[in-house]
Amino acid sequence: MLRTLLLALAVAVYPAAVGAQSFGSIFTELPADFGRMAGPANLIVLGASGAGSLLVHPKDDVIVAQADRDGFYEPGNVLGDGATHAAAGLAIFIGGHLAHNSRAALIGADLLRAQIVSGAIADGIKYSTNRTRPDGGRHSFPSGHASSAFAAAAVLQGHFGWKAAVPSYLVATYVAAARVETRHHFASDVLFGAGIGIAAGRAVTFERANRRVTIAPSVTWNAVGFTMSVN
Repeated sequence: MLRTLLLALAVAVYPAAVGAQSFGSIFTELPADFGRMAGPANLIVLGASGAGSLLVHPKDDVIVAQADRDGFYEPGNVLGDGATHAAAGLAIFIGGHLAHNSRAALIGADLLRAQIVSGAIADGIKYSTNRTRPDGGRHSFPSGHASSAFAAAAVLQGHFGWKAAVPSYLVATYVAAARVETRHHFASDVLFGAGIGIAAGRAVTFERANRRVTIAPSVTWNAVGFTMSVN
């Protein structure tokens, strides 16, 4: 919700710098973005993350009970915030227009669209399932922080390839781990949230993505994480 409010605020406060038609294209392209979420490759990502989430679900309580809750993971609660990612995308978008840098403006627009797509889907599922969080809060499944962080990472992968993908996905994985370690989410929450984010980022950058790096959630009997392949 806050991501959408930020976009509306930008229209009201900064229409001259952005340009109504360019800013409006962010919204006119959204139907196609949502449609590409159902593409074959994205269905595989969502299916894998969903299957991983189901597999790890019986161990959710055990994993949370082992959480350290030390200060190392606290920054992840800020780094993965959807509003933070939306604000960053908005700043890049406006900055690109002001500097007459169409590439920067495009990246900013893609980051914003990825946040809208991932946020809408994650929030819709959250309010439908209304799962109780490990800390007693509401709307646990799936993790919005994980979906936001992985959506941003997938967009950067699409624009810059593996050189940006590796550090971006490492940060996103840190965010996902932080949500579990600080007991805001279960492991199954972040696994499916990550899948939503990856699919959203891929959908937004479909026409310009460099797919040399592929990230997918993975689950074994002893660990939960993400696998990376470089083509």
